[in-house]
Amino acid sequence: MTAAAEPADNPPKQRRGGRTARKKARRAAERKAHASAPAYVKRKIPYYDFLDEEALVAIEDHADWLMQEIGIEFRDDPKALEIWREAGADVDGVRVRMPRGMARELCKTIPEQFTQHARNPHFNVEIGGTNAVFSPVHCAPFVSDLDEGRRYGNLKDLQQLIKIVYQTPSLHHSGGILVEPCDVPVNKRHLDIVYAHMRYSEKAFLGAITAKDRAEDSIAMTKLLFGEEFMQDHCCVIANVNANSPLMFDKVATEAIQVYSSNNQAMIVAPFILGGAMGPVTTAASLAQALAEGMAAGAFTQLVRKGAPFVLGNFLSSMSLKSGAPTFGMPEPVMSNYAIGQLARRLRVPLRCGGALTASKRCDAQAAYESENSLHSTVLGGANFVVHAAGWLEGGLVSSYEKLVLDADRLGGMQRMLRGMATDDNALAKDAYREVEPGGHFLGCGHTMANYETAFYDAKLSDSESVEQWTENGSKEAVVRANEHCKHLLNEYQMPDLDPAIDEALLDFMERKKKASEDKWY
Repeated sequence: MTAAAEPADNPPKQRRGGRTARKKARRAAERKAHASAPAYVKRKIPYYDFLDEEALVAIEDHADWLMQEIGIEFRDDPKALEIWREAGADVDGVRVRMPRGMARELCKTIPEQFTQHARNPHFNVEIGGTNAVFSPVHCAPFVSDLDEGRRYGNLKDLQQLIKIVYQTPSLHHSGGILVEPCDVPVNKRHLDIVYAHMRYSEKAFLGAITAKDRAEDSIAMTKLLFGEEFMQDHCCVIANVNANSPLMFDKVATEAIQVYSSNNQAMIVAPFILGGAMGPVTTAASLAQALAEGMAAGAFTQLVRKGAPFVLGNFLSSMSLKSGAPTFGMPEPVMSNYAIGQLARRLRVPLRCGGALTASKRCDAQAAYESENSLHSTVLGGANFVVHAAGWLEGGLVSSYEKLVLDADRLGGMQRMLRGMATDDNALAKDAYREVEPGGHFLGCGHTMANYETAFYDAKLSDSESVEQWTENGSKEAVVRANEHCKHLLNEYQMPDLDPAIDEALLDFMERKKKASEDKWY
């Protein structure tokens, strides 16, 4: 995708001046809204509790049974096994069995809420408690837009998506691999990814985890950005790893945990369970498995460093038992989103869930209803950190420019709902009733004018005009409007300032690391 070009033909001078003034005013309003938007959402509405006490106890009991009787394997990492052995777990080969209650007891030192600092403190996010933080699509190998279609992602795409997210108030977090930069060697691209977040955005971001040295590089670069002393007592980077469900962690996960947790940085660990493949077909059993895997990972972080920030993850989805393809937005994963929220609150740990998930290949009706079902249950269920909140297509294989901003538009509406309904004097509008006679209208009354800009959520990418106005404006469908909005944001993007000495140190670090090894493309 490239930014839109200015029209070649120049309008009359007077008209051009008026248009320029309107554009400047619009840009100023957008930047003011961006600067003043809340950095995250403070929830003011109740959670939707899906399961009763008996069901919750049954799932928790089954998770304890899995950890004690079946056990969880920790492969290819002798140090992880030694940590478990010293903690009193039963280690048989690579299988670790934890006495009933051991993992839950270790999880008690996980902070219920913590701050992830951004390089601009305005964008610091509070993760846990009653807070909700929304982050974009993560780890897609492909990218798509209306202009160039579906293709492998590259570094330019990654940078452009970061720039769009930076200007989108309903996305509080810059994320991580918004798309894989496939034009950069596999063993070096993590450097460019982390740097892109640091340079093109001021929001908090995810670090690399795919190998121990890449996790270490992420920590080293974050220390250059924030200062080593500051990072000793503050979380400045967060990382996301998955269990190799069922009931197994490989060294990619355990070594990443050891790197991040030992440096007091945050870990999200999310079991990735497709019911019928990496877990049983019954939702309750897969949910108990997800809880067991997540609790074991949380306990492990505390064995590495007591008090290290941790987020319990959940990514439980259904699948087509006819084809083996994953399905999203279906009732089973929706139920799991509600239930895992209850279980995380009982465990008193922050929760991560998936967001606007869909198997659709385009920004169509299927993408809309599957994403809405998935995201709405995530929000009402009580997730504190939402990955894939915007931009996900094709079961996570594709990061879509258009869907990124369409989803973000919907997120803004959901976040308005999370902030609840005011019932103060202004909200109850007594003055309006005193001004407007029975049978009259409220369109021009003082109360309406005083609340004109904030009364209703403004869905920028929805078209609510008459069909005649819509036709006159080009009969543009939502995906076309989204494409234009992406180009507008790229045109309006202004790179945030970064201390030149820090930038130079980051670039020097990257150059030295890249020169130290040969390129690898797999």
